[in-house]
Amino acid sequence: MVPSHYEFYNPVKIISGSHAVDNLPFELERLGVSCPLVVTDKGVADAGLLSILEKAFSDSNINIGAVYDKTPPDSSLKAVKEIADIYRSNRCDSFVAIGGGSAIDTAKGVNLVITQNSDDLAQFAGAQVLDKPMQPFAVIPTTSGTGSEVTLVAVISDTDRNLKMLFTSHYLLPNIAILDPRMTLTLPPSMTAATGMDALSHAMEGYIGLQKNPISDAYSMASIKLIRQTLLATVKNGKDPNLRLTMANAATMAGIAFSNSMVGMVHSLGHAAGGICHVPHGVAMSIFLPFGLEYNIEKEGKRIGEMLLPLAGENIYLNTPVEQRAKATVKAVRGLQQDLYNACGLPMTLKQAGVPRKKLEQIAQKTMDDGALGYNPEAVDQEDALHILKKAYE
Repeated sequence: MVPSHYEFYNPVKIISGSHAVDNLPFELERLGVSCPLVVTDKGVADAGLLSILEKAFSDSNINIGAVYDKTPPDSSLKAVKEIADIYRSNRCDSFVAIGGGSAIDTAKGVNLVITQNSDDLAQFAGAQVLDKPMQPFAVIPTTSGTGSEVTLVAVISDTDRNLKMLFTSHYLLPNIAILDPRMTLTLPPSMTAATGMDALSHAMEGYIGLQKNPISDAYSMASIKLIRQTLLATVKNGKDPNLRLTMANAATMAGIAFSNSMVGMVHSLGHAAGGICHVPHGVAMSIFLPFGLEYNIEKEGKRIGEMLLPLAGENIYLNTPVEQRAKATVKAVRGLQQDLYNACGLPMTLKQAGVPRKKLEQIAQKTMDDGALGYNPEAVDQEDALHILKKAYE
């Protein structure tokens, strides 16, 4: 059934291909800028990926104003303030983020405070608080998972309060997303697996999110199929550029889907576990995804069962009775979890991820403060969250 009313929005220009980064100078010139600030992290810099960008700019009128390569694994208020000072002192006019979700979200946060002419990022937390377009912004993801290159969301940590703050606004959407397999070839198997499961959680939660619609559904289902066909193979053979490019496109499609339909309890649990125990986001998504699907079966069992087709293939889907498809979908997710654990040791439980059991109640409490919980099909209270955390522990 088509809903009586829905909205779908994604204005990001996506450039995908084996040398897509080479197009970036032309695209920035079209936006009327000439002095971007590059936001990245030490891992990207040490992998030599900045040289690909520098080579692309060598024959252009674009001059890199400054490079910040110290973005922490969890984007933080401290990093945002530090980078904003660099942006202002170097008179930059735009942003290029190269990295995973942390680098991209950090750049979004810096763009926000620069646009709002403020040093207090926290005052803009929440949904649709912003009131003006941002500075020109291009993103080159070096992981295939967060989808941040096409989302209206940023998650930034207040380390003093062990809190991950959520920012949501159409103004946070980048202008350009560059998908180039050269930028993900050096990603280790464990991170490939974790970020791939992050993408799968975006696609699957997006398919049952309260703002789901026929267009986001199409992106979700296509993404799930590509991840099923490609993720495990990419973990085992990460130097294959075709596999890398396919995963990059799958993650971007999942990002487009959930940026419109929104995510739910899986992400709320993951944000809380990350904020309190520093569980990497993709690891948390992999652990919580089957439990979140199970929890929502009563209200969204039909749609969860529909995802069995792209997740397991036509043969399994057709040979599974309709009333058993939702549980079979959860089983298929757990099968993929096991395959990834066998291939690279991706944690399957909170205990394996290093979470102390004594922290579960604190994580459950923090889950209640997360905005994504409001988009979950089934209501969740603190007792429900704690019950799931205990099940996911071991």
